Amino acid sequence: MYESVVPDYAARRTAFRDEHLRLAWEAHARGELVLGGAFADPIDGAILLFQGDSPQVAERFAAADPYVRNGLVTKWRVRQWSTVVGDHAATPVRPTDWQ
Repeated sequence: MYESVVPDYAARRTAFRDEHLRLAWEAHARGELVLGGAFADPIDGAILLFQGDSPQVAERFAAADPYVRNGLVTKWRVRQWSTVVGDHAATPVRPTDWQ
């Protein structure tokens, strides 16, 4: 998760957006990045959902991301997320009376 960005992030990201999107689509093609996108109104952070056996895939992505390398993202972190509902849930959990 990109938690903190510079105040003029939306304007400044334009110079780095193609490289950022290329890295994101490449990670998606490898099966690492499931979904990603910036928060809207205001654009003050983003969430990127990775799948894998360790946080290293997401950490490597952030280290290579031009938004991070060029100081547009000022704080980020990787957190494990236990997904339990939905077609792509890692560990589906249903109520005992679910049909």
